[in-house]
Amino acid sequence: MIKRLNHFFKVVITIFLFFTISLGFPEILSAQESVISHPLNPLTEVEINAAVDILKHKKQLSETAFFPIIALQEPDKKEVLNFTPGKPFQRQVFLVVYERELNKTFEGIINLATNSVTSWQEKTGVQPAILPPDYELVREIVTSDIRWQKAIKKRGIKDFDQVQISCWSSGILTKEETTAGNRICRVLSYYRGKSWNYYARPIEGLLVTVNLNKAEIASFVDNGIVPISQENWDYDIKSFSKVSPPPKPLKIIQSDGHTFQIQGNEITWQGWKFRYLMHPREGLVLYQASYNDGEKNRPVLYRASLSEMAVPYGDTNPNWSFRNAFDVGEYNIGLLANQMELGQEIPENGILLDAVFANGEGEAYTMPGVIGIYEQDNGVLWKHFDYSTQKNYLRRSRELVMKMTTAVDNYDYSINWIFHQDGTLEVQNELTGIVLAQGTAATKQENNHFGRLISKNIFGVNHQHFFNYRLDLDVDGQSNSVMEMNVQSLPMGDKNPLGNAITVEDTSLKTEKDAVRDLDIKHSREWMITSADKHNSLGVAPAYMLMAGGNTIMYAGEGAKIREKAAFATHHLWVTKYKPGEMYAGGDYPNQTKMGEGLPKYIADNESLQNEDIVVWYTMGMTHVPRPEDWPVMPRHQVGFKLMPRGFFSRNPAINLGE
Repeated sequence: MIKRLNHFFKVVITIFLFFTISLGFPEILSAQESVISHPLNPLTEVEINAAVDILKHKKQLSETAFFPIIALQEPDKKEVLNFTPGKPFQRQVFLVVYERELNKTFEGIINLATNSVTSWQEKTGVQPAILPPDYELVREIVTSDIRWQKAIKKRGIKDFDQVQISCWSSGILTKEETTAGNRICRVLSYYRGKSWNYYARPIEGLLVTVNLNKAEIASFVDNGIVPISQENWDYDIKSFSKVSPPPKPLKIIQSDGHTFQIQGNEITWQGWKFRYLMHPREGLVLYQASYNDGEKNRPVLYRASLSEMAVPYGDTNPNWSFRNAFDVGEYNIGLLANQMELGQEIPENGILLDAVFANGEGEAYTMPGVIGIYEQDNGVLWKHFDYSTQKNYLRRSRELVMKMTTAVDNYDYSINWIFHQDGTLEVQNELTGIVLAQGTAATKQENNHFGRLISKNIFGVNHQHFFNYRLDLDVDGQSNSVMEMNVQSLPMGDKNPLGNAITVEDTSLKTEKDAVRDLDIKHSREWMITSADKHNSLGVAPAYMLMAGGNTIMYAGEGAKIREKAAFATHHLWVTKYKPGEMYAGGDYPNQTKMGEGLPKYIADNESLQNEDIVVWYTMGMTHVPRPEDWPVMPRHQVGFKLMPRGFFSRNPAINLGE
């Protein structure tokens, strides 16, 4: 009965939308006026459903058309910056449509005010992110293949339902795969058995490549039987015979309420003001962050987001060397965001916020609790003990954290944007989850330099995680330049008789190619985005400084294909002149992409960076040589960076903070 009613209501809604699209739908827009008060407000369910219906009405889509991305088509930057409350603005929706039967990808833009398709173009030679239907199709193809069945049986597994199928992006393509133009994926197999942590039981040596367009296996590799771990590596508390007692409760309570205010998608807190949005591809995005210095709101950045990730594995075995996932562009980490809980991912004093997405069929839905916002204590903000008065002057540090968590197959990531009272904006990425295990016959560490044995029959392969952040900084306005600061020692001599001199040299990075730079610990290298048309009271341009945390370099050798595909990870800093279409460090469609997409193309014209609206792209990474303590679930690892004011304020902006 309930199913029949749901079907009835769907039919009624479909008929209603058909007529409102045909005749115009002022009712839909008027119903949203109270909600949509700013050009950067997130899309509503009504807007998403309306956009899809407009597209289906205007274009002949097949029944199998899939929607990998439906997102807000962000308005022109100048339009947003010049917006005032009550002023009319455009509402447009960006859609990526994949026609599986045609193996074609299209991009469209829908104008909700005019019920029109303002842009519709085929994107030739590209493949969108891995899609849920891919997983369903792959399992059907692989498990029905005689070769795969024989391979599973000879490993002593009779029940195919006990085998977990994992669909990976193609990674580095062979010449044949590059020229064929088909949509493919690599298929890994795991044995569940009596354990639900199937990552602990890889069916090693077995790799299947599936042609998704032809619904057939393109290649089948079986390198022979490798023992499957017999250990019980389930990590639910119920699986342990002995459980350590938990620590005594630690409650975080704000009895007088939160210090931050939320109005729509705008947040204000301790001088900061900014907007946020959950993007299906990038996840949590910040907009229009500014800081009030007591006299006015001063812009710091226009837009900031995680642009791309790359996770290359360092084993030369062909069953492993293809593995270099681009988790943002190949899997859409925003859509993979997890619902969080108070007292778990975020403390009890936090607030959970929802996000509106669309599924592959183009149907809008609300995902609850995928954004967390909370205040946390961070020790001392500033302190001085005055001996003459015996008085201790001190303020404690409070931080505002916005968080999202996402699970990409075996790994879990937490993305944190942290606002400080001294005008600093910090990014902190947390990595946990399960190490991607390699099956092995070894029960003790052998002379294998590609990783470390982390348990009997389980090998942890050396790998790296790279994160590239796109930071559209507008420091005191849109006219900026970029400077590199290097600290030097001065040679001993007449100018430095004791050899103790420390000098600082600032170098202007004048063009895009000049600004492809790397960290240098010997010179405490940092980069500053400076105002090009303003000066502070000391005659210096106000600036924000990119202060790196821990980092690494890409270890894949020169000439490696992964260096071409993930070129953004071969350098720590890139800077480009702002262009609205340049959004992703690894290119718009990294799945089965051509080499050299993204940042290498963005800087090819080598534009000037002096007195321009510029975008900073920062790559940070960590190199993971797995250890037994990372198994079966890895304790949290962290990597991050800070944007710190330098000459942006005339003094410590938190000096007058009340006690």
